[in-house]
Amino acid sequence: MCGIIGIVGHENVNQELYDGLTVLQHRGQDAAGIVTCDKGRLFLRKDNGLVRDVFHTRHMLRLVGRMGIGHVRYPTAGCFSSAESQPFYVNSPFGISLAHNGNLTNAIELKRDLFRADRRHINTDSDSEVLLNVFAHELQQQGKLKISADDVFAAVAGVHRRCRGAYAAVAMITGHGIVGFRDPHGIRPVVFGQRETVRGMEYIIASESVAIDSLGFELVRDIAPGEAVYIDTDGQLHTRQCADDPQLNPCIFEHVYFARPDSIIDSISVYKARLRMGEALAKKIERVFPNHDFDVVIPIPDTSRTSALQLSNALGVLYREGFIKNRYIGRTFIMPGQKQRKKSVRQKLNAIELEFKGKNVLLVDDSIVRGTTSKQIIQMAREAGANKVYFASAAPPVRFPNVYGIDMPSVNELVGHDRDDKQIAEAIGADWLVYQDLDDLIETARHGNPEVRQFDTSVFDGNYVTGDITRDYLDFIEGNRSDGARSSQQEDNEVIDLHNSA
Repeated sequence: MCGIIGIVGHENVNQELYDGLTVLQHRGQDAAGIVTCDKGRLFLRKDNGLVRDVFHTRHMLRLVGRMGIGHVRYPTAGCFSSAESQPFYVNSPFGISLAHNGNLTNAIELKRDLFRADRRHINTDSDSEVLLNVFAHELQQQGKLKISADDVFAAVAGVHRRCRGAYAAVAMITGHGIVGFRDPHGIRPVVFGQRETVRGMEYIIASESVAIDSLGFELVRDIAPGEAVYIDTDGQLHTRQCADDPQLNPCIFEHVYFARPDSIIDSISVYKARLRMGEALAKKIERVFPNHDFDVVIPIPDTSRTSALQLSNALGVLYREGFIKNRYIGRTFIMPGQKQRKKSVRQKLNAIELEFKGKNVLLVDDSIVRGTTSKQIIQMAREAGANKVYFASAAPPVRFPNVYGIDMPSVNELVGHDRDDKQIAEAIGADWLVYQDLDDLIETARHGNPEVRQFDTSVFDGNYVTGDITRDYLDFIEGNRSDGARSSQQEDNEVIDLHNSA
């Protein structure tokens, strides 16, 4: 999962790109990058680390220009090296930079075709560089020295014909403008906004509306599935549908975990969706455990707070904050390596003994992925004196790999894979465990926008909305996602980085 942003303004946009990326930091904590354009020249800074660590004053002073794009990344298979930080750049045609959120499921075939037919070299293992080169080639095929909005949209249409999977992207064409586009299924989120100034209109494209709000822009709307939005250097906005058969199938896990609660995604309030998740989960608890003996409901901070509060209200059970979070520790779900995740949970959370001692506690989390974090938190609750520890998940069991940009672990590392609820409860050490039903989860999100006919719920049910995911592909990603494979890749990349820096 990543965060993207692009701004076309009338003054230097470096500070606003920086501020926007800090707002999107929850979408990726492994690497950050910004590229700006001024008088036909590009200025780039990117590296591994948080936004605040990658950009210092000396870097910001060099990032001049009235338009630019930015990216925050969390590590995926093969993406531990700073060489794979974004934005990526290709010099032909015009000089194009691109930042991408998602995953191309046919990246290997595209990489082969780019070399054999398009004569383009891909220098990393990142599918984002593949997406950039496909877009660049399609734009070059227009054969123009001075491109128009029609040429840009024709290039995006070519991307849609060739690329499969999930992609929300923002690209800067040197000297021409910025284009944002979204895959024909609209799996990953991207929105755009505008701001009236004394010098004219300014525009922004971002992964989430919260970035638009925080920078003082007005949200216009989501970029539709298959649509492209192009802002030229004159500040003119152009939009066009570039796909033949677009359909809105957004990833429901955005509402469960990834997105900030103050964001609006596909006209759905993430906050309200999570409230409804808590209410639906409370109804299930009343149905399957009517004589429950909960003394207190305690959320696992931060993303489960909204659901837990609504659940406690619906059940009439006391709500308490039982864990204090160290906000300087990153999100454990998106940390590479099991050893680092195990270590970080204890560093990140500390139990308040007074809220646990002698009580029957219902812990509420947004989801359970590996179960590693859940198991440690339950143990912390017992060590703090809890009598019984029950566990509730606002999402159904995660049983299948995600292929659309969420770098979930190997199937065999998913605690929900090939286990029933009782077995999962035993694995994480809970006295009792309840999961949200998938139909209820879908309804909690769809209630905000009834026009969404189908969400991507593949991590829960194995139904991949693009319809092109084969067993061979799943086996391939399985081999790249285990913690053992990640460790090997990281060691290889460290050697490469040291060699390059020598």
